[in-house]
Amino acid sequence: MDLVPAQLAALVAIADHGTFEAAARELHVTPSAISQRIRALESEVGQVVVQRTVPCRPTEAGRVLLRLARETRLLHDEVRDALAHGHRSTVELPLAVNADSLATWFRATVGEVAGWPDVVLRLHVEDQAFSAGLLRGGDVLAAVTSEPAAVQGCSVERLGTLRYVPAAAPSFVERWRQGRGADWAGMPVVVFNEKDALQHDVLAARGVGLPDAVHRVPTSADFLEAVRLGLGWGMIPEPQLRPDVRAGRLAPLPGRLHVDVALHWQRWRLDSPTLDRLTDAVRRAARDALRAG
Repeated sequence: MDLVPAQLAALVAIADHGTFEAAARELHVTPSAISQRIRALESEVGQVVVQRTVPCRPTEAGRVLLRLARETRLLHDEVRDALAHGHRSTVELPLAVNADSLATWFRATVGEVAGWPDVVLRLHVEDQAFSAGLLRGGDVLAAVTSEPAAVQGCSVERLGTLRYVPAAAPSFVERWRQGRGADWAGMPVVVFNEKDALQHDVLAARGVGLPDAVHRVPTSADFLEAVRLGLGWGMIPEPQLRPDVRAGRLAPLPGRLHVDVALHWQRWRLDSPTLDRLTDAVRRAARDALRAG
């Protein structure tokens, strides 16, 4: 099997941008050239590699090739830079990270990468319970995930625990106080999206289901602001909660409840100095901010 780098590059561009036209703009060629490269790739492997949907998606065979394409691209870029005699171009790193990590402890990693002129981050924001799927599909080179079992071809290490605490605006807590506890069955709740089970888990532990009022706010900063404004209660990451409690903007709900989410770092097993450097930065950020347990 003879896999042409230009054909693999076209597959990556389609996976990243969703259409043949956008892939053509990314690679500075015509849509016709992209179509010809994909057809040639499909002819070579004897299978369809791209679903011609909107957006376009790799098939099962395409995802296998996509992973190879990203590995090849990373190693090619690193070799090119090593031979560039001082003229360094950029290496692209597609990563998956959950929104709460990105809004808290992972920012230290972003700040460190900001000082690397030769690295471009392409972040995929995905729930920690689902981000391992992006590794399996070849969409990313590494991921912050709650999955402790290594994805095939990846290494895994535990980073630490991100603690979530049920909290609300102080006036909300008082309004829904019930004796020494709270009216868990009646209090409005804020969830992040349909994948967010943290609030449901706390309610299930109290023996109740979701209340009638369930607000959905699907960005981390706006989720926090909605809870501050009294829209409902929500599970707040501990690094976000501490300063708000000190400032009187939020208060934990009665009962000393919390949910601990163990986070792991999974990355492809590649001999890549860039991935090694990124992994070291992630370890430092996690060590400084996450619970060790």
